[in-house]
Amino acid sequence: MGKRVLIFGINGFAGAHLAHELVLHGYVLCGSDLSDMCPLSEVSAYRACDLTDDEGVAAVVREFEPDYIVNLAAVSSVGLSWRSPALTMRVNVEGALNVMEAARSQETMPRVLLVGSSEEYAAKGGSLNEDDPTLSNNPYGISKATQEHFAALYVERYGLEVCLTRSFNHTGLGQNSNFVLPSWCKQAADIERSGRPGKMTVGNLKVARDFSDVRDVVRAYRLILESGRAGEVYNVGSGRALPLNKLLEVVTGFCSQPVEVKVDPTLIRPADTPIICCDYSKLRGELGWEPERRIEDTLREMYERFTEGGRA
Repeated sequence: MGKRVLIFGINGFAGAHLAHELVLHGYVLCGSDLSDMCPLSEVSAYRACDLTDDEGVAAVVREFEPDYIVNLAAVSSVGLSWRSPALTMRVNVEGALNVMEAARSQETMPRVLLVGSSEEYAAKGGSLNEDDPTLSNNPYGISKATQEHFAALYVERYGLEVCLTRSFNHTGLGQNSNFVLPSWCKQAADIERSGRPGKMTVGNLKVARDFSDVRDVVRAYRLILESGRAGEVYNVGSGRALPLNKLLEVVTGFCSQPVEVKVDPTLIRPADTPIICCDYSKLRGELGWEPERRIEDTLREMYERFTEGGRA
């Protein structure tokens, strides 16, 4: 039997893709999330749990006795973090602490992967590597940077093997259409299905962002989980900063109907860093990871799924 991986937040977008990646490589999957049921057939055992419930998290870890733990459960929206900063800190910091406490309480401590974000970086923009300062200007980024500080403490004090990521934007099939790229793909597909000209609503197009296919990202997570160095942080991204107006042209190019683009000021952040790009040379150098999928192909997949009437 393969080694056992417990994924907190397994019902989310990245969770479903990571589950598939791990099963393909012979792992036995256990999962936990807020809902009572898990829709994923790959999961051999599941237990509902609130990550902020320390006793509940400890009970799940004791029951499943995993070799590895991945924490994907988080408040992951910058906008929500501004509306609910206290909730963001509880889930993202206290939740990570609960996972690490449960892990270190096991007789054989599992390796832990905590997923962070490029939002941790200071708003200087450009190409970012792991040595750049983490001086985030929003509660979400601050919560993920705080998670890193606690992880370093648990590595040093308890010998817990914790690896971390700073993940840049990623997208793909299954992502909620509230996010920018699936939103565009859905709007364009709706226009195509209507058979007549239509209008798309967008936010700030004057920025460039690093987008990866989620399947590349979860492959990186697996490699870090297996072979990453304890206490280390790894950037995960494509290394390509693509202007959003160019990505929009890709999406509208799929549609045979005329598309009018309308910029909605309410979708624009008050302060948006012009260019954000991932330097993933550490991940490449240590673990041999390279992105394999072009985001343009991912966009087509999402567009076609929406055109068929399904959820991307």
